[in-house]
Amino acid sequence: MSKRGYAASKKLLTGLIGAPIAHSASPAMHERAAEALGLRGHYQLIEVAGADAAGLRMMLEGVRRLGFAGVNVTYPYKEAVVPLLDALAPGAASMGAVNTVVVRDGRLTGHNTDTTGFARAVTPLLAPSGNAIALIGAGGVGKAIAFALASQEVADIRIFDSEPARAEKLAAILAPRGARVAASVEDALDGATGLVNGTPVGMLPNRDTPVPAGLLRADLWVADAVYSPLITPLLAAAREKGAKIMTGRDLAIYQAADAFELFTGLAPSTEIMGEAFDAVMAARSAAYQAA
Repeated sequence: MSKRGYAASKKLLTGLIGAPIAHSASPAMHERAAEALGLRGHYQLIEVAGADAAGLRMMLEGVRRLGFAGVNVTYPYKEAVVPLLDALAPGAASMGAVNTVVVRDGRLTGHNTDTTGFARAVTPLLAPSGNAIALIGAGGVGKAIAFALASQEVADIRIFDSEPARAEKLAAILAPRGARVAASVEDALDGATGLVNGTPVGMLPNRDTPVPAGLLRADLWVADAVYSPLITPLLAAAREKGAKIMTGRDLAIYQAADAFELFTGLAPSTEIMGEAFDAVMAARSAAYQAA
């Protein structure tokens, strides 16, 4: 539907496919952004764990037929949906990962706003004199982060993944732009100026960390794609070391804003989306403390 069509209908149906997603702040962000633009928005959580290709195809067919403007896709399906779509935007095709599916004229097109969102979020942390970034994770989010770093002309990206083949595949794609495989977390961090966690490690209810606290240091900035909790065990340990940290807040907001614009053709307010995100996180923190 065109921008004019959304303005005329005043209705917007979007959603999120993934598992677990009950913690997601996306419904609040998208619905508040829609309301501010005069739209009646509903953002549906579609949580199905362990879906195979047939199950994902069925969900996507429902999205195609039920009037969705599009859906976001999160863990663990960002790579699995790729072969099930009708088309891919160039960036999503290059990395083989999708977090946003737009429905237009019955066709499903995959995009990746994790890349554009992270590029916007990380810019203030990058040094003009050069950056060496350790990236932990080469799955759906890790791929998007690697491409975002490359787009910001980071010439030294060290990629470590617990599944070496994934790291090797991603590093091979981005080798001309300064990416390489790290043999270990220690290797990735050797001389690094920044560290990014692109894995779900640390996302509630998990309380682990992808990097031992002993490897963190004050002159290393540390970012985490996880936002539930906002201060993950990794970020808490980094802060104790005196390191500058970046929570998953800005990535969550910017990727959502970019996805909303793809769904509607309308630019949402990131300030309003941020307020909605903060309200969700404050309520969750209060509930956790009361439990």
